Amino acid sequence: MKVSEKIELLKKKRKEALAMGGEERVAKQHEKGKLTARERIELLYDKGTFREIDMLVKHRSTNFGMEKVNIPSDGVIVGHGKVNGRTVFAFSQDFTSMGGSLGEMHAAKICKVMDLAVKAGAPVVGLNDSGGARVEEGVDALKGYGEIFMRNSRASGVIPQISAIMGPCAGGAVYSPAMTDFVYMVKKKSHMFITSPYVIKTVTGEETTFEELGGAMAHSTKSGNAHFACDSDEETIESIIELLNYLPSNNLEHAPVVQMGDDPARMCEELDSIIPDDPKTPYDMKNIIELVLDHDSFFEVHEQYAANAIVGFGRLNNQSVGIIGNQPLIQAGCLDIDASDKISRFVRTCDAFNIPLVTFVDVPGYLPGVQQELGGIIRHGAKLLWSYAEATVPKFTVVIRKDYGGAYLAMCSKQLGADMVFAWPTAEIAVMGAKGAVEVISTYRKEINQADDKKAKTQEKINEYEEAFNVPYLAAQRGYIDAVIIPGETRMRLIDALEAMSTKTEVLPAKKHGNIPL
Repeated sequence: MKVSEKIELLKKKRKEALAMGGEERVAKQHEKGKLTARERIELLYDKGTFREIDMLVKHRSTNFGMEKVNIPSDGVIVGHGKVNGRTVFAFSQDFTSMGGSLGEMHAAKICKVMDLAVKAGAPVVGLNDSGGARVEEGVDALKGYGEIFMRNSRASGVIPQISAIMGPCAGGAVYSPAMTDFVYMVKKKSHMFITSPYVIKTVTGEETTFEELGGAMAHSTKSGNAHFACDSDEETIESIIELLNYLPSNNLEHAPVVQMGDDPARMCEELDSIIPDDPKTPYDMKNIIELVLDHDSFFEVHEQYAANAIVGFGRLNNQSVGIIGNQPLIQAGCLDIDASDKISRFVRTCDAFNIPLVTFVDVPGYLPGVQQELGGIIRHGAKLLWSYAEATVPKFTVVIRKDYGGAYLAMCSKQLGADMVFAWPTAEIAVMGAKGAVEVISTYRKEINQADDKKAKTQEKINEYEEAFNVPYLAAQRGYIDAVIIPGETRMRLIDALEAMSTKTEVLPAKKHGNIPL
C-alpha cells in the first residue's frame, strides 16, 4: 500500500468515528433537544484546542454476535484541550453509538483520561449520556465501572472533578458522578437513579415517574445529589466553564486571579441600614454577600437545596473565595440536617483546593424537632463542626446578627479555627436568645413569679438580657471577636484580612485520615 493510500485509510477511519452513530441517530438526538457528544466537547473547549485520544479504540466482545457490531470510538469521546486558556481533560459519552453504553474499552478510555488528568494536575469533566452497563459485555462492564470509581476516589482532593448528567444515568453509573466534586443536570433531559420507576413499581408497588424520581429538579431540590439544574446542554456547559474559573487546576495551585475592576477600598454604605430594627424581621443574606464581593462575582452552588444555607464562590479583590452564609428568609436561617451537609461538603471542597473561606452568620441555632433528632441532626451537625475545624485555608467570619449556642460554634467561630472574626454592632452572640434565657435563668424566673404583672416583668427581663448579653462586646472583650466593625467597612476589612493571611501555613497532626461522622 502506498503512503498516500495509508493516509487516505486513516482519513476514512477518522471520518467514520466522527460520524458517531450515523445521521439518523444524530437527528434523533437533536429531536430530543440534546447536543451530540462531539458538539458538547466543541462547546466546552476554546476553539480549535481539543485534541482527541483513543478515537480508534474498539471493543473486543464476541458475546451475542458483538464481533459484528461496530461502535464508533466505543461510544465515548475523550481528550484534552484548553478552557479559558487552561488545560482540562474530558470525556463525553455518545448516546448515538449503542446508547453510550459502557463496556470494557469504553471504561478503559475514561480511566486513561482520568489518569492523564491526575498526572498533569488538570481538572477532568465528565459529560454523561449513557444507557448504562453494556449487558453484552457482562462482568467486564462492571469491572470498568469499578475502575472508574477507584480513580474518582484517588483523584478526589487532587484535581477538580466535574460531572454533567445530560441524558440517562442509572444503576451503577450514578456512583461515579456522586463521587465527583460538582454535579450538573439538564432539566427534562437527564435522569439519575439507582433503580428505575418500573423496577420500583415491581418490587415495592410504588408508582412514580422518571422526572419525579430522578429528574434535575428532584435531585437539585430534594436529594441534593445535583449542585446545578440547567435549562439546556448549552447552559450547562457555559456554567461549567464559569465554575472552572473559580477553581485551581489542582490542589498544589491557587485559583486563577480574574481582574474584576472593583475598588478594594470601596465602602458599602448600603450595609449600614440593611438590617431591620426588629430582630425578628428577616432579610436576604444574598444582598449582603453581593454587596461585599467584587461586582457580579457571586456564583452560587446548590442554590435550590437546603435554601436556609447559602454556599458559593465569589471574588474579593479579584481572588477566588468560598462563601457560606445563613439565610434568614428560610427557617430563620436555622441549621438543619440538609444545611449541615451542604455547608460541610462545600467547606471541605474549598479547603481541598486552597480556596479561602468567608462565612456570614445569622443563625438562631439548630432546627428543633423530632424528625431532625431522629434523622441524626447530632451526627450531621457534627460534620459542620468537623469540616471547619479541619480546614487549614484562611478562614474569615462576619457575624451579622444572631449567633447562638452550638450554632455559634458551628459557623466557623474563633474556637474552630477562624483566623479573623468580625462582628457588626447588630450582632447577638450568646448561649441562646433572650426569651429562652429569661425562662432558664433562676433569678429571672424568681423575679417574674413574684411580680404582679408577670407579662410586663418578663418583657422587662428580656430587654435587660438583650442589652447586657445579646451584643458583640462581651465576645470582643474575651478576644473571640477580633473587631466590631461598621457594616460598610466589611468589604475593605475582609480584603485586608485576605491579603494578610495569604501566606498562612498550618500543619495538622500526622495521621492517615480523620474519622468524620458520616
